[in-house]
Amino acid sequence: MRSTTITKPADVTKKWYVVDAEGQTLGRLASEIAKVLRGKHKPIYQPHVDTGDYVIVINANKIALSGNKIDQKQYFRHTGWVGGDINVPIRVMMQKKPTFVVSNAIKGMLPKGVLGRQMFKKLHVYAGSEHAHEAQKPEVLEFDKKGVKH
Repeated sequence: MRSTTITKPADVTKKWYVVDAEGQTLGRLASEIAKVLRGKHKPIYQPHVDTGDYVIVINANKIALSGNKIDQKQYFRHTGWVGGDINVPIRVMMQKKPTFVVSNAIKGMLPKGVLGRQMFKKLHVYAGSEHAHEAQKPEVLEFDKKGVKH
């Protein structure tokens, strides 16, 4: 007789990881970080429970983009007024708010709804190499071609 164990939020132990984004490709890095935030790298993963860990991303201003995205990709928003559409090229956004570029890419890869917003709160993105989470003693998390490499 087999039984499936149901993961409860109290059973989950969350760790802190720090990721250096320097030279990493935006989309590939974002998908791997989204997996860690969701908890898919753990054997206790359940889609309806937040089993993920905390992730600190440093050097967000030094992230790489593949292809012609630096010239072609744009962020769209609307003011709500007639003719109020605003397109901001990613090149300008990387200079003004590099943390937005990284966090927006990761946010798009998380589930939508209450659980996804809860997972997104565990992400901390910094433009430079300094972060304010030394007290949590984060472990360095590196990625290779096959995913997470501890």
